[in-house]
Amino acid sequence: MADSFGRKRETILVVDDTDFVLKVVVAILKGASFVVLQADSGPHAVKLAAEYDGRIDLVLSDVKMPEMSGPELGEILKRTRPDIHVMFMSGFSGGDLLVLNYGWAFIEKPFVSKKLLEMIDVVLHTPDKSQGTRHFDTRKDRAKHAGGADAEGTEDDAA
Repeated sequence: MADSFGRKRETILVVDDTDFVLKVVVAILKGASFVVLQADSGPHAVKLAAEYDGRIDLVLSDVKMPEMSGPELGEILKRTRPDIHVMFMSGFSGGDLLVLNYGWAFIEKPFVSKKLLEMIDVVLHTPDKSQGTRHFDTRKDRAKHAGGADAEGTEDDAA
């Protein structure tokens, strides 16, 4: 699908089991002219992706959900849609998030819309061959590609 200027509109599948978060993220992305699909669980997202004929450029999923975790969802979708980019969001912190081992991007909740949109732009438009592999990647929600020299960042530069 293209916008009025002929540019391709990217499609994002948003998955979160918290209704309020899902509605807010969908509104942010629609306001930024993305085509947005939404699901309230991993199994619902798998079904939606299987039934959707178009390209899905990014899955943006909560990490911890009942029935199926975000990383499990990411693995399933990468098998059926190898070109899909994967990005996670979570309000849980403490270093127990293994999603970074896959080279998948992560943003910590709560976040502001500008930060979310910047991170999505980096994920969608920066070639990253490690997406979906089991290589360790220390990226979190810091813009490593935006001129930053330190991929891990420090507490001082946290948002």
